[in-house]
Amino acid sequence: MSGVQRIALLLTIIGAINWGLIGFFDFNLVAALFGNSAIARIIYGIVGVAGLINLGLLFKPSAEVARTSPKTSRT
Repeated sequence: MSGVQRIALLLTIIGAINWGLIGFFDFNLVAALFGNSAIARIIYGIVGVAGLINLGLLFKPSAEVARTSPKTSRT
């Protein structure tokens, strides 16, 4: 996993925690820290882009799966 993907994954986890706080406790951490400012909108945008970057992880086979899968030969 590249450094960009690791950072994107961290931002996605932070966004998921924020959504969990909203869902369970009706508390928006980003809004509490930054209000309804341009900075909050930028943070939401960055987390959204991070989620899009992580979409690639769904379709990328892991190295372990590719290495340990048995090869079948067709005869």
